[in-house]
Amino acid sequence: MIRETLFQMTTPYRQDVKVDGFRFGSGTKAACIVGAMRGNEIQQLYVCSQLVKTLQELEQHGNIAKGQEILVIPSVNHFSMNVGKRFWASDGTDINRMFPGYSLGETTQRVAEGVFSAVRGYQYGIQFASFYMPGDFVPHVRMMETGYQTTSLANLFGMPYIVLRQPDPFDTTTLNYNWQLWETNAFSVYTKETDCIDEASARQAVGAVLRFLSRCGILHYECHGGYVSAVVKEEEMASVLSGAGGIFRRYKGPGDEVVWGEPIAEILDPLTGAQISEMTASTSGILFFAHKKPLINQHEVAFRIVRRLHA
Repeated sequence: MIRETLFQMTTPYRQDVKVDGFRFGSGTKAACIVGAMRGNEIQQLYVCSQLVKTLQELEQHGNIAKGQEILVIPSVNHFSMNVGKRFWASDGTDINRMFPGYSLGETTQRVAEGVFSAVRGYQYGIQFASFYMPGDFVPHVRMMETGYQTTSLANLFGMPYIVLRQPDPFDTTTLNYNWQLWETNAFSVYTKETDCIDEASARQAVGAVLRFLSRCGILHYECHGGYVSAVVKEEEMASVLSGAGGIFRRYKGPGDEVVWGEPIAEILDPLTGAQISEMTASTSGILFFAHKKPLINQHEVAFRIVRRLHA
């Protein structure tokens, strides 16, 4: 394992901003894995740290395939992580909306340009990402429909679901989108949590990446086969909106099977504790996403359901 600084930038009031990477093996640029890009992505940082630890052990036992190089970048934005901010601490911009970056631009544009210079050219790119809505997910692999996506490759992770997303204009500045444009097979892996550590889904994510690398001939690693992934289009999921604002108490969580009309959550009056709204499943299927915070606003997305194909 070789640890090196891939990008460095001086700052006027704090230590230099550094982005470190860990290289395993040597030769063809086979796979690049990127972890926390936002300051609250603690789970994504943790998953990458466990991946670095495991790859180091595998390399010591000669299990990296000859002529294959793996690069892991656990954290891009520990500057914001240190001060407890999700986005760039000084101006609120998002590094993952700045790719491919600009070396003469604003701070986060320069960070994105420096990182993209290091991660460009790999055959496979994997990012541990977080979602814009706070809540719990079923762990899955997400791909953008750019015309370059390959679901058969995504199936090699062996995760329960592959989610295809039709990109909006603001998605064109993400790492995943730009990786695909620069001919890297790009995947975003989502685990259950973001700002806290969930050991079970972290282990599942590490296993999924090792399984993918093994099946692509980059790593010699024995593992169980995982899931035969179901491919789901994001726009085909059913949303359940909150009928009122208040204290949110859910009955069901991600991965639970529900039937149409079944109660899945209630909203309580914050002052009296009385139930002011009950939420029911809008279709039969599997709960894919569930709101997690104790408070909820009216008309907020509380659940997303993967519809059952056969009644």
